[in-house]
Amino acid sequence: MDRMVGTGLVLMAVASSIVYAGRGLAPESARRPTGFPQLVSVEPLEMCGSLSPPAPVLLRAAFQQEPTKTAIARTSRTLERAPLRTIRDSFPTYSAVAVDVANNEIVLQDENLFQIMVYDRTANTPPTARLTEPKRVIGGHDTKVEFNCGLYIDPKTGDIYSVNNDTLDTLSIFSRKASGNVRPDRTLHTPHGTYGIAVNEETQELYLTVQHQNAVVVHRKMAQGQEKPLRVLEGSHVGLADPHGIGIDTKNQLLFVANYGNAKNNKLPGSGTFVPPSINVYPLKASGDTPPLRVITGPQTQLNWPAHVYVDQQHGEVFVANDGENSILVFRVTDKGDVAPTRVLKGAKTQIKNPTGIFVDPVHDELVVANMGNHSATVYPRAADGDSPPVRTIRAGPLGKAALQIGNPGSVAYDTKRDAIITPN
Repeated sequence: MDRMVGTGLVLMAVASSIVYAGRGLAPESARRPTGFPQLVSVEPLEMCGSLSPPAPVLLRAAFQQEPTKTAIARTSRTLERAPLRTIRDSFPTYSAVAVDVANNEIVLQDENLFQIMVYDRTANTPPTARLTEPKRVIGGHDTKVEFNCGLYIDPKTGDIYSVNNDTLDTLSIFSRKASGNVRPDRTLHTPHGTYGIAVNEETQELYLTVQHQNAVVVHRKMAQGQEKPLRVLEGSHVGLADPHGIGIDTKNQLLFVANYGNAKNNKLPGSGTFVPPSINVYPLKASGDTPPLRVITGPQTQLNWPAHVYVDQQHGEVFVANDGENSILVFRVTDKGDVAPTRVLKGAKTQIKNPTGIFVDPVHDELVVANMGNHSATVYPRAADGDSPPVRTIRAGPLGKAALQIGNPGSVAYDTKRDAIITPN
């Protein structure tokens, strides 16, 4: 028997003894919970007669042996080697936007570099300019700002509410003039995967969407620390499926939630499934396992990864940042079912690319969009439709430069056929 073939059989045998966990002999107390890799047995292997290897050391015994000093020296070496190259976006990418109408400022979340950036409301980056410098930047370790994706500005005080989505599980609140690497004035512990934010100023209540929990949690607006929510909207009848954006209509006492479409029953492992994206409408005070009053969903809606939403109570409209279609969709607050939007802002002239943040400025009758795909925030007349160009643009990078949109990559692979590097976010 060829030596290479024999070695391959040995490796295959070792692999099979580990993979087939059902045949394991390891005591139950030594095993990890279901879903984790586990070594369940080690068995001696019969070698081919034509091979004359030295006396084998059984794998079990090898595991139990104390490492030698030489082995320790070999395996503990630290290599400080610079990478050949780095794939990284060095420019801010805007994930959310809000307008401080009272102070004439636009505030933008930078989810790429973990910053909050403040600009003059009328700032406009010339086509020949590389970028526009912000008036103030909040960022750094002490700020507790990471993967910041949701934003709210207190209309009276100008306080900035910043939602962290992926790592810190913290809502950070800053005073209006905060700048640099400063500690938040107040923090609130939030569930993992919190994304959208809305505030009912009349009742002083704070609404947050939670992606992984498929829920909406409602707190006192001034809640902090480990304070528990006032109520939670969650359950099999609620119909939330990876909720992102959230908007409230105090005039009609309604709550609007945008869903990507990743559904599951949190009490039933393995129940995950994909459903069409939607905008679900609930009573504003809904809690528990309350079903939606109505749902906007279907092919005619054009919904595709609906991110943040904004409810324009004055005009009875719901604006949706439609990330997957590079568009802004506008529905009536009374819409339901598979209904076409009343307006669609989309096209090359709009400069909209992967929009996730949206805000309607009622004082100046303007629409502001945060584009994660091209390092820009674009401003339009509120009723803009079709392929309409922006009236102003704030850029944080060179004109036309696409954002890499690498956010918390969990692994990496190399496609040899296409000569491409692949990484999931």
